[in-house]
Amino acid sequence: MRQQRLLIPTLRDVPGDAEVASHKLMLRAGLIRQLSSGIYTYLPLGLKALQHIQTIVREEMDAAGAQEMLMPALHPSELWKASGRWDVYGPELMRLEDRHGREFALGATHEEVITTIVKDEIQSYKKLPVTLYQIQTKYRDERRPRFGLLRGREFLMKDAYSFDRSQSGLDESYESMYKAYHRIFTRCGLNFRAVEADSGAIGGTDTHEFMALADIGEDTIVHCPSCQYAANLEKAVGQLPAFTDTASKRSDLPNEPQKVHTPQVTSIKQLSEFLQVSPKQIIKSIAIEANGEPVIVLLRGDCEVNEIKLKNALNGTEFTMLSEAGIQQIGSKAGFIGPIGLQNAKIIADSSVIGMQDAVIGANEADYHLTHVQVERDLAGLAYYDLRNVTEGEHCLTCGHELSFAKGIEVGHVFKLGTKYSRSLGASFSDENGASEPIIMGCYGIGVSRVLAAIIEQNHDERGIIWPASVAPFAVHLLTVHVQDEIQMKLSTEIYKSLTDAGYSVLWDDREDRPGVKFNDADLIGFPLRITVGKKAAEHIVECKERRSGDQYELTAEQIIAHCQTFFQTGGRSSHE
Repeated sequence: MRQQRLLIPTLRDVPGDAEVASHKLMLRAGLIRQLSSGIYTYLPLGLKALQHIQTIVREEMDAAGAQEMLMPALHPSELWKASGRWDVYGPELMRLEDRHGREFALGATHEEVITTIVKDEIQSYKKLPVTLYQIQTKYRDERRPRFGLLRGREFLMKDAYSFDRSQSGLDESYESMYKAYHRIFTRCGLNFRAVEADSGAIGGTDTHEFMALADIGEDTIVHCPSCQYAANLEKAVGQLPAFTDTASKRSDLPNEPQKVHTPQVTSIKQLSEFLQVSPKQIIKSIAIEANGEPVIVLLRGDCEVNEIKLKNALNGTEFTMLSEAGIQQIGSKAGFIGPIGLQNAKIIADSSVIGMQDAVIGANEADYHLTHVQVERDLAGLAYYDLRNVTEGEHCLTCGHELSFAKGIEVGHVFKLGTKYSRSLGASFSDENGASEPIIMGCYGIGVSRVLAAIIEQNHDERGIIWPASVAPFAVHLLTVHVQDEIQMKLSTEIYKSLTDAGYSVLWDDREDRPGVKFNDADLIGFPLRITVGKKAAEHIVECKERRSGDQYELTAEQIIAHCQTFFQTGGRSSHE
């Protein structure tokens, strides 16, 4: 492609509304343009890169035995109501009515649609297992679209769904997709981790997120450098270092809790300073309301509640903070809530509370706390759960090594759905004996447009994008320094033809611009290999520059094809390393 004919509207200045590197560079390099908040047009370079990612996805999905199809983006509300998600999915679901007043939603995900299709088309065990996928635009009414393609209202997604007759079959399908995702993200050039995660509104169990590591990631990854353990913060577990305060080892502690005056001391920090005790010695009580009932959640004072884990402990029930009137009804006072003496309140505790000695709790009376609390003695019979966020300094439950924390961008997610949708929508099969059984499902998503942004987030420098060879819009950037020079143009034409005949995608910068402008644009759009035809054209000598390594060297025109073969066979890595 000749650059003078290609729409690449590069920008010199960084747009003011772009916060992260990938968003800035995609705008500056002319890959995308914003139409509305969270909605973008893909310009030619952006679309080419997106198509290359799709090609990788299709090749690996097909190799794993999945079959591609295409489903509607407009969903009748009846399907979502049948699955129970019309009311629970939340305001992110874009809803609309047609001229007849019938309710629809723009597809945020396709579990309902694909389950209905399979329900109508597959009734026998002989047609199972099967895995179906599509690559399609999805819609979610994000409250705060940000970071360009990383959190938009319209985005491109690959979603796949497996259908099996048994749990063991689902396990095999899940493992196949799990391995395919590893191959996809490796081929895309991403530095990623597969982490344990919560299934959220999709539902299901045994789920993993694929996270591209990046400082601007909105998700926190907890991983062990020693073993293979990795999890999203919402799912991560760890072992707290033992609390060894000498007061907890005293043998002369009172036989029952002691009431102490703590005027206007309502926070953990204030209480720690007032009583001269560590926050690790305090049990904090969080009052919530779930299903219209008061619930008290106990955690060690230095721990923070994990709302996802708490929701799961409540069997998926949504919860809110208990009102001051509600706190009074259970016989307590805001700021001084404790688990002893409450009326008609369910109490659950985080495992950090187990075995605490000489602890401090609220006394359920304004300006008072209880000290010298022994959990096993005074709070016997507590129901324990994992309810807290893992913190730095904790150790891996698998191998004991100290856990590490990193930020990540979610680019893929795999779920074992089980029969959540097949039961609610009536998708079943007849087994060998004619008995009807619900189909067992899995769900597997990749944010294709998000992958594009994550690649750039991980592959750039101060000059611009550094494309991995597998997804670069063009493999080679051919640059003619002076297009008025007949010798340079003649040699450029020969090189362009030989490269395209050899199967390489080439962008030829034949613009009548200053060399500095061309070089800056070449670095900005960042193709793996640049070939410059300049002052030594008469000698058939060109300059090569590798975008990633920055290596520059001269070749004869006759050496270019052999050099490209070597360069791209190694994935675009420097031939001089």
